[in-house]
Amino acid sequence: MGLLDLEKHFAFYGAYHSNPINVAIHIVFVWPILFTALIILYFTPPLFSPSQTLLNLLHPVLIFNLGFFFTVFYALFYAALDVKAGSFVAFLTFLSWVSSSFVANSLGFDLAWKIVLAAQVFCWTGQFIGHGVFEKRAPALLDNLAQAFLMAPFFVVLEILQSSIGYEPYPGFETKVKARIDANIKEWQDKKQKKLS
Repeated sequence: MGLLDLEKHFAFYGAYHSNPINVAIHIVFVWPILFTALIILYFTPPLFSPSQTLLNLLHPVLIFNLGFFFTVFYALFYAALDVKAGSFVAFLTFLSWVSSSFVANSLGFDLAWKIVLAAQVFCWTGQFIGHGVFEKRAPALLDNLAQAFLMAPFFVVLEILQSSIGYEPYPGFETKVKARIDANIKEWQDKKQKKLS
C-alpha cells in the first residue's frame, strides 16, 4: 500500500472514471493538459547548466528547467510502477517534453501563454463536464490532488493498453483492480445515500 502500489493508484483513479464516456473524454484531454503545461514550463529558468559535452549532444532548445524536472520525475515514477507500460509512458512523457520545448521556442512566451491558457481551459472544462454529466462524481483531484495529477497520464495509457491489447502488468491485475474500484464506488454511493437521508 505504498507509493509504488500500482493496484491502489489505478483503483483510486478508476473509481472516479468508470463511465465509458468520461474515460474517453479523459483519454482525449489528459495528454494535451500535460503537453501544454510543459510548454509554459519551458519558460522557467534553467535549474542547472549542463557540461559543454552534454550541450554539444543536445539541441539548444532543450533546457534543463522545471519542465525537464517534472518530466524526469514523472518518467521515473511511471517506470517504477510498471516496467513495460511505465517505460512506454515515460518515453511518451519525454517525447512530450522534447516536442513541447520546440513548440514553445517557436511560439515565444507572448503567444505561448495565450495558447496554453485556451487549451487548459478547454481541456479542463471537457473533463469537468465528463465528471458532472456522465460520471456524476466529482473529479479525483478534489480528494487527492497530487495522485490525480501524477496518475492521469499513466492511467489513460494503461486504460488504452488494457482495452486494445488486453495488457496487464501482472496476471489478475484487472480483476483485482475491478474489485477495488467496485468497492470504492459502493462506499462512495453509501456515503452519498447517508447524506441524502
